[in-house]
Amino acid sequence: MTALYTHNLCLQHQPGPGHPESPARLHAVLEALDQDVFAALDRIEARPATRAQLERAHTAELISSIFAQSPQHDCVHLDPDTVMSPHSLSAALHAAGAVSMAIDAVIAGRIRRAFCAVRPPGHHATHDTAMGFCLFNNIAVGAAHALAVHGLERVAIVDFDVHHGNGTQDIFWNDSRVLYISSHQFPLYPGTGARNEIGAGNIVNAPLAPGAGSAEFRQAYEEILLPALDRFAPQLVLISAGFDAHRLDPLANLNLETNDYAWITQRLVEIAERHAQGRIVSSLEGGYSLTALRQSSAAHVQALLG
Repeated sequence: MTALYTHNLCLQHQPGPGHPESPARLHAVLEALDQDVFAALDRIEARPATRAQLERAHTAELISSIFAQSPQHDCVHLDPDTVMSPHSLSAALHAAGAVSMAIDAVIAGRIRRAFCAVRPPGHHATHDTAMGFCLFNNIAVGAAHALAVHGLERVAIVDFDVHHGNGTQDIFWNDSRVLYISSHQFPLYPGTGARNEIGAGNIVNAPLAPGAGSAEFRQAYEEILLPALDRFAPQLVLISAGFDAHRLDPLANLNLETNDYAWITQRLVEIAERHAQGRIVSSLEGGYSLTALRQSSAAHVQALLG
């Protein structure tokens, strides 16, 4: 009842030598999930997102700009960190499409839970700007799809990436149908995610100081984030699953252990069982230590499998 959504085109996005968001990240995740313990995973090839799906989360101008800048050769920099190579547009379309496709299957009852092993990541892309390695906001496209196509009234997005998901917060800032909750290092890129950023009362941020570890992470969820999620009683739980708060990650300074990802996933499964018929769709965001990425993504998916 748990599925893995991915596509080979997500391995073809090539930001260039030395860029931390490399194809090796997805290779590491897929290798970790190619073990006997994950034999029960239903493996499904993702379809690309449609223009209509993208336009529920992004402006037509942003979408047209990304299509127009897709290069035939070499690379194009949208900003110093965000790069498009010849296959990046296709990769981004399949990354966003995977989440919506997984939501369709979960809502239809064909599966209970899904993990989308995709790249580029998405949670920094705002309604009108691609940034922070992200072209389209995969999880936001999926949430908007769940609202518009399936008529859900309460969709929750849980983001435990070490970087705050400014794009997801931006897209749903005034939409009380979506609860966005985030744990993240603060201060850190992109500079958002303070406690006083609450949107229409549907944004709950739990910033963690540099150097924080398992105790602070679990306390933030036990005392702030999980109670807010429980009160919201979501009909669907979406996860921005970044694994860069791990102590081995080179791009930040939190000190989570692999079993912290198993713990938070198990807690989210409990809440989804209580309120959402068990329905969870998770999508890969950050994680730049290949060792930590292998271990943490495996722990996360094993908890989804139950």
